Amino acid sequence: MKDLLQVLTEKKQKLDSYQPLKKEMVKSLEDWLKVELTYSSNAIEGNTLSRIETAEVIEKGISAIISGKQLKDQLEAVNHAKAIEFIKLLAKKRNSHIKIVEDDINAIHKIILTGIDDEWAGRYRETEIFIKGTNVELPQPNKVPHMMNKFVQWLSTQKEAHPVRTAADTHYKLVSIHPYIDGNGRTARLLMNLILIINGYPMAIIRNEERTQYLSALELAQTKSNIQPFYHLIDVSVKRSLDAYINAAEGKPILPAFTENLMSEDKPLKTETYAEFLKIGELAKETDETVHTLRYWTKEGLLEVTKYTEGGYQLYSPSMIKRVKEIRRLQSEQRLTLAEIKKLLKN
Repeated sequence: MKDLLQVLTEKKQKLDSYQPLKKEMVKSLEDWLKVELTYSSNAIEGNTLSRIETAEVIEKGISAIISGKQLKDQLEAVNHAKAIEFIKLLAKKRNSHIKIVEDDINAIHKIILTGIDDEWAGRYRETEIFIKGTNVELPQPNKVPHMMNKFVQWLSTQKEAHPVRTAADTHYKLVSIHPYIDGNGRTARLLMNLILIINGYPMAIIRNEERTQYLSALELAQTKSNIQPFYHLIDVSVKRSLDAYINAAEGKPILPAFTENLMSEDKPLKTETYAEFLKIGELAKETDETVHTLRYWTKEGLLEVTKYTEGGYQLYSPSMIKRVKEIRRLQSEQRLTLAEIKKLLKN
């Protein structure tokens, strides 16, 4: 199976081959994406506006008559749409994601909370907060400024990593710091999209219909140190947007790219049986290797995890039995290092 990051790279290259895209087409698609991203990002946080209502508010502002809906919900839609335009402009100023600074992130957050909680818009929290329904422990408020400084320093070093992976890591790290009283998720998703835009990728949308999978993947990463399901979720979200742009460039409908199930390709988490796959202990028994060794080889990229159970356990394809034995053979017979074996396996 082709690595999903490689698929994304190839799709971006294909999209780049169609440049320059027709301005009218790009505007139409970006307007649609603005509504969809605003609706989904706000709905994940509990906003009650529908897609149609969100579109109306973005077009008409808070003067739109939305029966039975709170003014706060309308302000959130207006603010989020403004924040999208802001990150588009910011992407032109920051020609590399390593140049993003703390003030940029705070500026995004300030737009999100303007008119809703002006006192804390663009300011770090000074109180302890908790994520309801989870066991996630968030940093104490006195640690937030230092952690944010370290976070931006980390981002400035991300020169070699795949930009989609950097975008996902940035999203994850920011929500794990949870630097603000409110608006952390929306700010993290916008920051992720800022990085994607800077690197020539379209904005990625985590749909409201995927809210449970999204929040579960974040909690799994934060409590079990298993970030792979979260990576997969982001990768597939980016793939959808790339497919939409490619479809538009080829004169095809864009909606099919956004209506596909998040887990319909590559690694379905809930709908398939796990019987045909091996847990790491089973793989160890089949290959006479220790679980510790297999975990290390997996971490080093020598073994591929095919999918994850709903509890976050790694599952391996039976083809990994042959891979394990080949790694051991190359070590013992040809005296190759793991780095050399990894390079050999990729060829």
